[in-house]
Amino acid sequence: MSTNIDFIGGNTKRCLMAMALPMLAAMFLNMMYNLVDSLWIGNLLGETAYAALTNSTPIILILTSVAMGATNGVSILLAQAIGAKDARRTESLIATSFWIAVIFSVSVTVVLELLLPGVLYALNTPPETYDMAYSYLSIYVLGYLAVYLYCYFAAVLRSFGNSMFQAIAMLAATILNAVLDPIFIRLIGFNGAAIATLLSETICLLFMLVYLKKKKWFTFQIFEFNPSDILLLIQKAVPSVVQQSIPAISTTFLTALVSTYGVTAIAAYGVTGKLEILVFYPAMALNMVLTTIVGQCAGGKRYDRAEDYVKCALRYGCVLLVVLSALVIGFAGQLSGLFVKSSDVAAIVETYFRIVSVGYILNTVTNCCLGLLNGMGNPAKSMGLMLFYYIAVRIPLAYLLSHLGFGLNGIWCAVWISHIAASAAAVLAGRHLLRRQASLSAGPRSGNSCGEE
Repeated sequence: MSTNIDFIGGNTKRCLMAMALPMLAAMFLNMMYNLVDSLWIGNLLGETAYAALTNSTPIILILTSVAMGATNGVSILLAQAIGAKDARRTESLIATSFWIAVIFSVSVTVVLELLLPGVLYALNTPPETYDMAYSYLSIYVLGYLAVYLYCYFAAVLRSFGNSMFQAIAMLAATILNAVLDPIFIRLIGFNGAAIATLLSETICLLFMLVYLKKKKWFTFQIFEFNPSDILLLIQKAVPSVVQQSIPAISTTFLTALVSTYGVTAIAAYGVTGKLEILVFYPAMALNMVLTTIVGQCAGGKRYDRAEDYVKCALRYGCVLLVVLSALVIGFAGQLSGLFVKSSDVAAIVETYFRIVSVGYILNTVTNCCLGLLNGMGNPAKSMGLMLFYYIAVRIPLAYLLSHLGFGLNGIWCAVWISHIAASAAAVLAGRHLLRRQASLSAGPRSGNSCGEE
């Protein structure tokens, strides 16, 4: 049971890239996976069907965010145990968290299937899209166990410094979904996209299990269940779940708010969400990578190394986001046409990206700081920042500006302002934590900062 990358003793830049590049590839493949349904539905079934998918998206985002957040909480503890070279502790955490993952995901599936009609009603789902949204989600939710376990095993492997597998698994799932989607849509209609997604998720999980059994990256003793670990896992997982879910909750609220402006506005907001994946996923990848790397550094009491990794991630992450943001903003109208052939939709999409613009670089800064806080074992502070970001700033401001006569543009301005507020708060929190931990680092600095040998 050994790590694949020496985060504590190796070259900072090389170690970061060895972890981050496969993770970025996995996130972009995940983006393609999520785009497949949108592209096929928008082009084969039209604007109303795409609006129905948009009405379904917030719930899907929340479910995915819960899975990513909870498993990221697991990776915090695992990375620290691995950094401390405590093999017995590592095996116990893996076994206990696995059973929690199975029980939780199955419970969520049952509860949501029962509550789905009420949830869609609360989201102001228009009558013309309600039936399609309900049928799509009722099928999608059946595959939640597969989604959750994929996130779980990917998080475990990240804790050991292996992010390559996540890219391999997402490649398989993306190809499969892209092949199955048009077949099932043409045979069954709108629900065919959900069935294709369900099948691809299930097959991806089976592929993952076979791969893990063959490669044996770590010892998986599922009967090493330790009840004493349950509370600790929950303490780390809950803040991470809230942290990951808050953006999805915000999207849910904004979708309900945008829904009052009609089907065209809903479709346009759905397109902006899909295109934003291009600029959000790299930042999310850096967050998750830094959680693992900083966690191992913290476990080894090398806080100086943690600081070097954060600085390196900020440097390369911001450069990447400048390029990606320019591409998305510059070609927003043309990219919109890939999903829905509507000039009205394209106009709204272009306005959205012109207003938000610089917010994507600031979001990268925010996510790097959140990764630092998570890796240091402080997911509660990350949760607090996310609550400030979305709940205290974005949601109230969007509602206020929308009802003051600014319409959709008021909602978009609220998104932009929230990015500014979040990045400022995250930088302050990250600097405070590093200064506090600096006195705890007894060892000398490695002299191995970003780009140095």
